[in-house]
Amino acid sequence: MSNVLNITLKKSHIGRPAAHRAVLNGMGLTKINKTVSLADTPEIRGMIRKVSHMISVAE
Repeated sequence: MSNVLNITLKKSHIGRPAAHRAVLNGMGLTKINKTVSLADTPEIRGMIRKVSHMISVAE
């Protein structure tokens, strides 16, 4: 694998717009403090940008 991003959900999706919840579910983030490893692609970067206020990202 080339570059991998470790993405952790830091804030709850409760009360957020449906688009934000869909992005989080698409990344596999369902619970607070859950961490997923995803490939560093333009699609994932766009998803990160959409919910950047709710997650933390480490390379």
